[in-house]
Amino acid sequence: MPQLRRDPVVGRWVIIDSDHTKGPLDFPKEDNTPTRQAICPFCPGREYQTPQEVDAVRPLKSPANTPGWLVRTVPNKFPVLSSDGALEKDGIGIYDQMTGIGAHEVLIECPDHDKGLTELTEEEMQVVVSQYQNRFRQLSKDSRFKYVVIFKNFGSSAGATLEHTHSQIIALPMVPKTVLEELKGAEHYHQFQGRCVFCDMISQEYKDRERIIIENDSFLAFCPYAPRYAFETWIIPKGHSADFANMAEGLRDHLAQILQDVLKKVKRVLGNPSYNYYLHTVPIGYANGACYHWHIEIIPKLTRSVGFEWGTGLHIVPTFPQDAARFLRED
Repeated sequence: MPQLRRDPVVGRWVIIDSDHTKGPLDFPKEDNTPTRQAICPFCPGREYQTPQEVDAVRPLKSPANTPGWLVRTVPNKFPVLSSDGALEKDGIGIYDQMTGIGAHEVLIECPDHDKGLTELTEEEMQVVVSQYQNRFRQLSKDSRFKYVVIFKNFGSSAGATLEHTHSQIIALPMVPKTVLEELKGAEHYHQFQGRCVFCDMISQEYKDRERIIIENDSFLAFCPYAPRYAFETWIIPKGHSADFANMAEGLRDHLAQILQDVLKKVKRVLGNPSYNYYLHTVPIGYANGACYHWHIEIIPKLTRSVGFEWGTGLHIVPTFPQDAARFLRED
């Protein structure tokens, strides 16, 4: 019989379709093998094809906007928001609007066109995560911004328009509704239980043991009890931590390790699928850190949403999370 499961943070219900359960071999496969583009603006030697870099890791101290970098961050050439101007709000009757102020950056994760995150060395992956945090901290200093989201689109069906491995960072003048729902749910839980709902989720995962994929000294990776998508995976600090900006250097290395390990498992088990991942953390200046817990959500693009899901917000998931975790754990 199908199961309805409720997410303990936002209260969202999902349907686990037990009558048509799917394993890794039952999903359509994509070919996400790099094809060495003749003209790639992210490759070394073509730095002039991107906007001027805002940050980079250059071990040999090479000049900005030249080759010799390990990770390079540039403004997006086609930003969804503009960093120039003042933030102005207005209303038209019942409708609210504001100027499209923000920041939109591209973090190029590696100079080698043919390497993805799963092929980076341990040290190279650590540099990527360090740059995530550096850019997050810098953008958080701008008083116009209320929230910074770090995300990655891998593969065309996940929204990637260039195959050279990269992530994106967008700073927003408001807090997104999805994050607000998590914050309100976490605050409500803390008010009545006196504990962090995410910490309680971690405790429950250790008690059940069936949805855990992998762990290290600082982080746990698991398939959530009420996922929206097949093989959805969360990475979360074991110790309570609300703000990604405050993560210590040693934890950065552990995060780099477990993020890469999970992505390798996703690639091997699911056949190198397209995927998205994104960071959820507290808004800039958020004071109630006792109730929230930052984390990364990884969403393989294995199915498409249909009318029922769009019309109700109820996701139909064809794989039980404990089965997904077992496939990923035992690869």
